Amino acid sequence: MSDTSWLDWPFFDERHPEMARELDDWCRKALAEVDHSDTDAACRHLVKALGQAGWVRVAVPQGPDGSWGGRWPQIDSRALCIMRETLARHDGLADFAFAMQGLGSGAISIAGSDELRQRYLPRVAAGEAIAAFALSEPDAGSDVAAMACEAVLDGDSYVLNGEKTWISNGGIADFYCVFVRTGEAPGARGISAFVVDADTPGLEIAERIDVIAPHPLARLRFNQCRVPVSQRLGEAGQGFKIAMMTLDIFRASVAAAALGFARRALQEGLDRARSRRMFGQTLADLQITQAALGDMATEIDAAALLTYRAAWMRDVKGVRTTREAAMAKMAATESAQRVIDRALQMFGGLGVMSGVPIERLYREIRALRIYEGATEVQRLIIARELLKEA
Repeated sequence: MSDTSWLDWPFFDERHPEMARELDDWCRKALAEVDHSDTDAACRHLVKALGQAGWVRVAVPQGPDGSWGGRWPQIDSRALCIMRETLARHDGLADFAFAMQGLGSGAISIAGSDELRQRYLPRVAAGEAIAAFALSEPDAGSDVAAMACEAVLDGDSYVLNGEKTWISNGGIADFYCVFVRTGEAPGARGISAFVVDADTPGLEIAERIDVIAPHPLARLRFNQCRVPVSQRLGEAGQGFKIAMMTLDIFRASVAAAALGFARRALQEGLDRARSRRMFGQTLADLQITQAALGDMATEIDAAALLTYRAAWMRDVKGVRTTREAAMAKMAATESAQRVIDRALQMFGGLGVMSGVPIERLYREIRALRIYEGATEVQRLIIARELLKEA
């Protein structure tokens, strides 16, 4: 590990530094030779490898009798953040694979019946089933309450019609946690959540979506897709609440992934600055480079403090961390973009050459400022929480 000083901060228990070092060792061995030429195949491989090594168990609760497959009784936010920071520092797709196992099954952990938890969570934890979280729509991204995809109760089943888009793991997932309008009340109070298996008749992959940092992504179409009532998560009309609870658990971990990208960029920048000779000295000898490195390191530590404060408050204090997680997500993703940009500048033309680590980081960080709540939405969340308290 390049910098381990943050593991000595008072946010952590003894198990956290030990886990971080074990994971870093595993990443060095298991992720060194991952073939990224086929994104779908690479993602399937990573989910399986993470599951077999026991790492996905961190993203799933243990359950009352230990039968859900998780590592600890409840999902530990600090462990999630350590996982994502470490994985992102080594391989962005590995971070994605891990994160989506947690986010994609999180609604089941929160609100699934005992039968649903027993059926899905152990397979997720073992890397034997790929999970997905289907919330966004073509006209309902940040404004989730505007969703149009609907489900109508018909006997002992619901019939789903409509579309979901920007769905991570779309096209390779074994099941989707889908949020649709069921109409119990206007707006957000009329949304319900369902687990829909990928092979359910009426569910199709309408389009595969390519983005600048490749990962499995798709638009889903539901056409008279019949889903048993038993596949519903929680009560009818509770879907929005379940979605927000799920995002609250995992939002701080998005900040941690950004930290991982930023730490890797700082290390790449340091290595480049110390080795690149110009004007009879190294790049690191120039004060302008030193100033940039100072800014980069400070931004990383500031974002890390916000990130692990949010995770610690959720784990130890047991309080809502909507504001703290939003602050962490906003600060870490925005600062990581700046850190990576500064590091790339140190590489000159080499920094934009396809395939070099800093170019990959430049592409990977951009989406984190958008998904699971764009930066602009995080600002609104923070302000609204402040106004509530006032």
